[in-house]
Order: sequence, then C-alpha cells, then structure tokens
Amino acid sequence: MEAKNRCAWCEKDDLYRNYHDLEWGIPIYDDATIFEFLILETFQAGLSWYTVLAKRENFRKAFDNFDVEKIATYSQEKLDSLAEDTGIIRNKLKIKATVTNAQAFLATQKEYGTFSKYIWNFVDGKPIDNKPKDLTEVPATTAISDKLSKDLKKRGFKFVGSTVVYAHMQATGMVNDHVLDCWTRKK
Repeated sequence: MEAKNRCAWCEKDDLYRNYHDLEWGIPIYDDATIFEFLILETFQAGLSWYTVLAKRENFRKAFDNFDVEKIATYSQEKLDSLAEDTGIIRNKLKIKATVTNAQAFLATQKEYGTFSKYIWNFVDGKPIDNKPKDLTEVPATTAISDKLSKDLKKRGFKFVGSTVVYAHMQATGMVNDHVLDCWTRKK
C-alpha cells in the first residue's frame, strides 16, 4: 500500500488522519453540519482541536445531535446537567454560549433562508484556495475571518474570534489550506 502525503498536522493518529482525509477542507453547505462545526469550534477556543475532536461523539450525544432548535430552548436545568457531563468540555460560559449561538444561528437562518447562504457569502460562494507549500504558510486569521468574526459578534454569537472563525472556515471548506503535496488535492 502506497503511503499518502498529508498535511503534517494530522499525522498524530488515526482520529486526526481520518478527520483530515474525510472532512477537513471539504466544502459544506448543509446548515446542520455547519452548526455542528461552529459549536465544536467555539468549544475549541483556547484548547487544541484534537481535544474537541476526541470528544466529538460525546458532544453529539450531550447536545442532542446538534439539533439547533432544541439547543436554542435549553433550560437552566439542561445547562447545569451539561456542566456536570465529564464527556464534554465543561466550560460553563461555552455551554451557555451554545444556546446563545443556536438562537443567533436561527435568527440568521430566518434572515437569509439558510445559514449557509449567509456564511458562504463572505467568500463569494466558493472556497478560497491558499495553496500553501507547507504549514508555515497557513495563516491563523485573515481579513475575511476578521470581517466574519465581527459580523457574527454583531449578530450575538459568542466565542467567535477571528482565529476560531478561520478554523471554522478551514473545517467547512470555505478555505482550502491543504498543503500542495497533500493527497487530498488529487482526489
């Protein structure tokens, strides 16, 4: 079996390799999946993506499979329960922000028809391909992530700084930051 060239960040283990090979950088236009990534990225703020990815299935279970309408109506009792759930990141501010973000997500959906239309508008509906030679050429933020972050905050979203937003753009394929020799560019 021939070895595949991959972006160096994903070579930690199969969890990272599978995420890299099957999800990262692939354009997503489905609101439910965009919402899932947005919530996971907000939990990543200040932590490693690996920490969040390793707990992803626990997050899905704890947050009703990322059902945005359910999450938008979570009670204080549910939030308290989540704060005790050892399977997820138990940051009370991020847990509360998940409800706030669900409400803001629904309001944005209502305004634009879909959240996908709203968010993809920031890149004119098509992925930006940065064509990095290596990881040193991959930015942590861009002018677009700055602009999107500012707009999300204006809409009431929490934990959506420019770095978190840029990571979300990478995860959902709004940006292609696979290095030039990565096998995913050839599929």
